[in-house]
Amino acid sequence: MNCERIEKQLIAYMDGRASSTERREVEAHLADCGACRTRAEEFRLLWGVLDEAPQAETSPAFDARLRARIAAEPPRQSLWAWLVPSPRLALAVSLLLVLSVWISSVPAPGPAVAEVAQSEAEFKMIKDLPVLEDYDVLANFEALSELPPQPVDANRPM
Repeated sequence: MNCERIEKQLIAYMDGRASSTERREVEAHLADCGACRTRAEEFRLLWGVLDEAPQAETSPAFDARLRARIAAEPPRQSLWAWLVPSPRLALAVSLLLVLSVWISSVPAPGPAVAEVAQSEAEFKMIKDLPVLEDYDVLANFEALSELPPQPVDANRPM
């Protein structure tokens, strides 16, 4: 038996509320485990001190005053009270709203130099699009692949 289970049964054992099987289990464990035995002795000492302390006497009107205070308590909130936001939640939501409006009003930074260079290169490619289309047509033209290779003349300028 482990100590955690005994800790749960120890108070009932010491009060005399434990069943006979639980009582035997606890006694067997206390015989084997020194730590739990020490804990049980500490409980016995504490209860001895508490038994020696004088008991506080309540006044005869204590019960009536307690019931009057309970009756004077405000009633519990209604079923729909959870819809009303707490002040902290209202403050947090309003700050979040102000922050999001402020961030959306800040202008976005201008394009980076690399983005400008890339956009200029794309514009140049668009200007040269007819030439690139002709090159693509000629590169994929199968009739040109059947032509015999031309002899290279060293005297002819390229």
